[in-house]
Amino acid sequence: MPILPEFSLSGQTAVLSTSGGDQAPFLAQALAEAGASVFVVARNQTALDEILDALPEHQNRYGSVIETSSDIAMAGAMAVFDRHNDHLDILVNDSRSMLAKPFTEITLDEWNEVQLRNSASTFLMCQEAGRRMTAKGYGRIVNLVSELAERGMINGSAFAASQAAVLSLTRSMAVEWGKFNVRVNAIGTGWFSAEDLPLEEQRQELLVRYTPLRRLGHPRDIGPLLVYLCSEACDYSTGQAVYVDGGLNAHP
Repeated sequence: MPILPEFSLSGQTAVLSTSGGDQAPFLAQALAEAGASVFVVARNQTALDEILDALPEHQNRYGSVIETSSDIAMAGAMAVFDRHNDHLDILVNDSRSMLAKPFTEITLDEWNEVQLRNSASTFLMCQEAGRRMTAKGYGRIVNLVSELAERGMINGSAFAASQAAVLSLTRSMAVEWGKFNVRVNAIGTGWFSAEDLPLEEQRQELLVRYTPLRRLGHPRDIGPLLVYLCSEACDYSTGQAVYVDGGLNAHP
């Protein structure tokens, strides 16, 4: 995608922390196309390889695997980052592991696992990045969340609670770190597919017909907004959640 000069990420270093999924390679590509050097922290080796393979051939392809969301694991991943980079400008968190189960059937272990993988992992990575960014006096953090951060869904309570936690965390960090020139925002996404499906096929889904734009989102739809929120041009927006969901979150 063409990049306006004021949105260029040239010379900047980004960490993309992700649990994997179809959107992650596109997020990495958007950052790289805007000029950023991208370091990937992934939940497993397969996800890491897929994302690194999506990066341009000319870019250094560095990354780290964290199989558990702990302070030790996050510190270890960032130690690897520090060996290859001398500064951190951008952090993008995309930790969204779904659990769909009736509320009364969710075990405490399952609840804790969802919160650990989604909200605690984001908290820990933001801590690591925040220490570096506040010391430097500059940073951009973007947390990806589901629109369920602000909506309810049958069988989605544990996942929705984890997303609401990340959104609240985003707003609190924005307030706390504004004085350090660190901007913290969120991108909320709706019903997405990385496949280029014909509209007629998409609209067989009830949720697609319920979506005002009457199509699924594609990960490419996120890239331009992500680049803006990660750029120096994003100087007076912080603590905000911007939804890329075809208007779904505007529905009553």
